[in-house]
Amino acid sequence: MKKISVVFMGNPQFSTGVLQSLFQNDKVEIKAVVTGIDKKVGRGQKITPTHVAQFAEKNNLPVLKTENINKEDEFLKDIGDVDIFVVIAFSQFLSQKVIDHPLIACFNIHTSLLPKYRGAAPIQYALLNGDRETGVSIQRMVKKMDAGDIAFERKVPIADDETSATLFEKLSVESSIAMNDFIDALINNEVIYREQDESQVSFAPVIKKEDGLLNFESDSAQDIINKIKAYTPWPGTFTYINGMRLKVHSASNDLSNLNARELDVSMGSLLVGTKSGTVRLNKVQLDGKKPVEDFQFINGHKNKFDTFSITKEKS
Repeated sequence: MKKISVVFMGNPQFSTGVLQSLFQNDKVEIKAVVTGIDKKVGRGQKITPTHVAQFAEKNNLPVLKTENINKEDEFLKDIGDVDIFVVIAFSQFLSQKVIDHPLIACFNIHTSLLPKYRGAAPIQYALLNGDRETGVSIQRMVKKMDAGDIAFERKVPIADDETSATLFEKLSVESSIAMNDFIDALINNEVIYREQDESQVSFAPVIKKEDGLLNFESDSAQDIINKIKAYTPWPGTFTYINGMRLKVHSASNDLSNLNARELDVSMGSLLVGTKSGTVRLNKVQLDGKKPVEDFQFINGHKNKFDTFSITKEKS
């Protein structure tokens, strides 16, 4: 039986599902795994291998840990001929020399329906924009970011209650399924490459911690809800109430008619007006406190809400 020889490149836990599916696929020979170097992790700052390295070492796969694959000339020489490179969440840009090394091509797994959401945060941006569908694209890599021809695509619906946490899990599984289907298509010479439509390109740049600040004056109620879904669990979303940082874990639309940043707790719900519509902050958390439902938060601050207000920043 013909086997596809593979060099796998990835770092986080999200990547390990695809690596595992390749490892368990009897049509695949993994010649090497490439990942980042061990780093200090957590409060204890313990030196820890990447999730991909941990999987590879546990399963006796040859591993190269590197800060820059483009400088690993000896590695490329030693692995010799290999059919494909598979790249997912690797966080290193590949040089043309590396891209050109495989006999067939270097393939990247991207968690959007390209050319939509090229870049680092496609999952979050799909939720930010309220999309009803996303997917997995396997593209033949070129030097330009996420711009290669589409070799395989798998569409995935987005549920109403989806967050980044749940969508990450869903797309990790879908990426593994897509890769196995793609391997079959590759072996059977059934891959049809489709050029990306550059007129339809959009981008999903890196998200920063400060991006989690909710702006009730510039965003609508639905914008606020989408942002909370997109930024759960990281970086999280927050506002300020009387200058105190208030994390917001979930929210929903409300039919009340409030002005932007106007606060109303008269009905036992934590309601805030936005640019368009009113949003209920269902679950919130003051810094240093536990998350609570909005009615619990209100009960814990009885007789104070006459002087409470949503502020733009910390006092």
